[in-house]
Amino acid sequence: MAQSLKGILIILAFLAGGELISWTINHFVPGNVIGMVLLFVALQTGIVKGNSVGKVADLLTSNMAIMFLPAGVGLMVAYKIVTANLVAIVFGSVISTLLVLAFVGKMQDRWGKKQ
Repeated sequence: MAQSLKGILIILAFLAGGELISWTINHFVPGNVIGMVLLFVALQTGIVKGNSVGKVADLLTSNMAIMFLPAGVGLMVAYKIVTANLVAIVFGSVISTLLVLAFVGKMQDRWGKKQ
């Protein structure tokens, strides 16, 4: 129980730090993204041990479907707006997915050759 509480507090601290940084840079990058990057760096450098946040991370990822409920409800509320712009949404989604795949493929190719 104490381990889980410690993990929750660590994750919330990184979220709060990310939100603070996001606020100082006028929300150019969302705070939760900055917090995840900071937590990743802390885990990679050993500042935070993986076993201290592991149980909480497992719990959050196993119940991830709950996190998408507000977004799904928002889509249902904005149904008319979504259908009016469906072509643009699909086009943007396809193009951005292809760009991400190409970028990740190039980076993997580069990093794979170094090893």
